[in-house]
Amino acid sequence: MTFTHPLALLALLALPALVAVWIGLERRRRAGALRFASPALLPGLVERAPGRLRLVPAALLLLGLAALLVGIARPHARLTVPRKDATVVLAIDTSRSMGADDVPPTRLDAAVSTADRFLSELPERFSVGLVAFGSRAYVAVPPTRDRELVRHGLSELRTGEGTAIGDAVLLAARLAQRQKEIDGIVPPAAVLVISDGARDGGRTAPLAAARRASALHTPVSTVLVGTSSGVVDVKLVGGYTERIRVPASPATLRQIARASGGAFYRARSAAALAGVYRQLATRLGHTTSDREITDLFAAGAIVLLLGGAALSTAWFRRVVP
Repeated sequence: MTFTHPLALLALLALPALVAVWIGLERRRRAGALRFASPALLPGLVERAPGRLRLVPAALLLLGLAALLVGIARPHARLTVPRKDATVVLAIDTSRSMGADDVPPTRLDAAVSTADRFLSELPERFSVGLVAFGSRAYVAVPPTRDRELVRHGLSELRTGEGTAIGDAVLLAARLAQRQKEIDGIVPPAAVLVISDGARDGGRTAPLAAARRASALHTPVSTVLVGTSSGVVDVKLVGGYTERIRVPASPATLRQIARASGGAFYRARSAAALAGVYRQLATRLGHTTSDREITDLFAAGAIVLLLGGAALSTAWFRRVVP
């Protein structure tokens, strides 16, 4: 919590002095009462002594005054609030290694099917775009609120060659920033890269692309799909088949997420990948906002002050107990 006028909090130092004054007045009141009646006769003169109940109105009044003084300092808090508009660009690796079946049915199929469910988790007002990348990166679907169009684009993805991951990150970040609302304001944007490994080709280095995305205020979260035991079968001339090991490689994806301000996730199964999508949907659907909460302290102060005064009036026939 931060304060616009922090020096106003120094007024809270007066509260202990008020407590001391109240205690002093209470002692004087009791001493004065004893001068006019014997302690042994007091039970017969007073129907019921309030005891500790007497402290309740005083405590409420003191807390209300404290809340009022804090409100004068104009406090601010970071609150999590629903995000109304945003642009999310999915960048999905379509390299040959994404055809490995260590994440059934294949890495690419698992990424596509869970991305389909991910679309249902996002708020309706979010725009979603799709970038595919193999030996080159290209826009499969520009950002749109039409979920069926994005789903169709996902269904058309096929494995190819290469992994131009740096090109994909840069293209996705620029694509997200092109979105503008009617008032000309660019909504918050994020990129989600789903891949199984390191760069293989492309013109842009992954770290340079991540730094550029950071400069565009577009965090890039990355999801590593696959395990260390992934293999793909490649058809050769003459009917032969070559089996190639394609272990998932997290280093590049971690580097991209760290440099751009995003998060890195590892998904060794389709269920784990679905969990990642749910986390991201919640994260993207909410944002933290710095909000002045003076009104909350003022309202709380009024409730406490009125409550303390009402109890004191009802129990002791005066506002100050």
